[in-house]
Amino acid sequence: MTMKSTIFSLLFFFSCFLVFAQEDAGSGVSDEMTVDAEQNRLWREGQYPYSAKPKNMWELGVHFGHNYVAGDVESPFWSGTGFGLSLRKAINYTLSFRLDGWYSTSKGYDSRPTGASVLEVEPTYQQNSGTAIRGYVENGDVIHRNYKAKTFGGSIEAILNIGNFLFHAEETKWNAYGLLGIGLSIPTTEVNLLNGNSLYNFESVTAGLDLTSRSDRKEARDNLKDLLDDSYETPGGVKQTQSFFGDDKSVLPHVNFGVGISRKINERFNIGLEYQVIISDNDLLDGFEYRSQYDESTSLDIPQYISLRVGINLGSFSKRTEPLYWLNPLSGAMNDLAEVKARPVLDLTDTDGDGIIDMLDQEVNSPTGAPVDTRGVVLDSDQDGVPDFQDAEPYSIAGYDVDDRGVAQVPDPGYLNEDEVNEIVNEKMSNIRTNWFLPMIHFDLDKYYIKPEFYGQLHQIAVVLKQHPNLNVVAKGFADARNPDEYNDVLSYRRANAAVDYLVNRYDIPRQRFIVQYDGESSPLVPDLPDSHDIDKREEMQQYLNRRVEFAIATSEDQEMAEPEGPDAGSGTPGSSRPGAKYSGNRNSGYE
Repeated sequence: MTMKSTIFSLLFFFSCFLVFAQEDAGSGVSDEMTVDAEQNRLWREGQYPYSAKPKNMWELGVHFGHNYVAGDVESPFWSGTGFGLSLRKAINYTLSFRLDGWYSTSKGYDSRPTGASVLEVEPTYQQNSGTAIRGYVENGDVIHRNYKAKTFGGSIEAILNIGNFLFHAEETKWNAYGLLGIGLSIPTTEVNLLNGNSLYNFESVTAGLDLTSRSDRKEARDNLKDLLDDSYETPGGVKQTQSFFGDDKSVLPHVNFGVGISRKINERFNIGLEYQVIISDNDLLDGFEYRSQYDESTSLDIPQYISLRVGINLGSFSKRTEPLYWLNPLSGAMNDLAEVKARPVLDLTDTDGDGIIDMLDQEVNSPTGAPVDTRGVVLDSDQDGVPDFQDAEPYSIAGYDVDDRGVAQVPDPGYLNEDEVNEIVNEKMSNIRTNWFLPMIHFDLDKYYIKPEFYGQLHQIAVVLKQHPNLNVVAKGFADARNPDEYNDVLSYRRANAAVDYLVNRYDIPRQRFIVQYDGESSPLVPDLPDSHDIDKREEMQQYLNRRVEFAIATSEDQEMAEPEGPDAGSGTPGSSRPGAKYSGNRNSGYE
């Protein structure tokens, strides 16, 4: 198997590995994943205008590809191979730096004959062994130039990427970039002119061929390769020599520049294609400075490297984000704008005049003048089925049937013994506690994290539970009507569970005192508003209030509900999108 086929096979199998080596990692950025957690917290709570810079990963790169030299000697395809390692770190969302080291090889075979008189103009190889060669070369002889070069090199590079500023998507899969670097190269070049102790007979290389024909020039190069052995006995010369690892070598500063494009496979891997040009003050890389005194070539030999690059992000996704050049710096601002646009506009309309605006009123058509509770529901203080405004006895004795006017039917002799009084009092207190009003909390679109503005309401619930250790509480979650039923069931369950987790962890209340339930979109807090409202405003006002968790004192009939089966719904992190299913925006099309 040839070197070329081996490299292509490795590329193919490694690319296949990357396609299937998927890793699921969330894209949320918590406060602890930033360089200033306090600044990020203040920004998230709206108390500071700028978020903190995320802690992002280093990228380890592996690259390999085709290397060739634009110089005095023709370079056929495939003329050489390069490979190396790199380490890259983002400075900000567009600029990063990279340390890159490589090893490359290249070969060249000149189909054009060169007169032996070139030896009189001090070609590269003459510096070392020109005397020996001149002993076998006479005027009129011809040679065909050839060389084999090996280079070690390293650079520090600035990379400017342009692919992650997005206004219409959360993230990019493609990234284009340009690079500029400086570094050092250590080339070693050898040529092959002698067959044993004598000069090759190069006449057969071009015999019968027309070198103005491209196909004949290719045939001449093939003839030259067949003629030569693999000795490469003549050093190609060195320039600006330095003593390096016990030998004289060319140690040359260089400038390199290039362009590239990369494709993200997942949060851990990306793969890309890059083209680089490396320029140094060196016309000896191919072993020859020019063809003759009268036929001077370009003054520099310029290596060019086309490589396939694989990037591997290093670190834990629980502590750092992927490199900043893959993140959209506009993501936080776009999420905040979407959240603000989703909030309802305050509407003070009170259709039934009960003092509770329609946005909060669970009974928007209460009878005129009827006393209502804080939810706008007509009061029935003694829970006898007759509302207070129609009840002739609003506080009837518990435990007895009532007539149509709400009056308790107490049997003769008309008085109660002590046990009956205690039973009535206990039942009455039980009813009062069962119907305590507990606050509710609301959630952002497609989120189930607890918003700081509702910490006060949760504190009130914790106070009730601590003052009454025999009480248990039901936490029931709800969703708006934007997603399919099975999606909303999962999301509403997660909202209720998040609220319970907060109370358990923050106030050290036993988990068994809570009962988690969910009802999806089935019980909207805000029903359809009157047609007098603008249709867009009606929908907008309804949704925020319907995304909620309600709390109530538990009864013996209340049972814990297990998390329903369904898609991965919602995100528990502020300012992020969940890594699972994404809602398409069309209720009929579901989630994607």
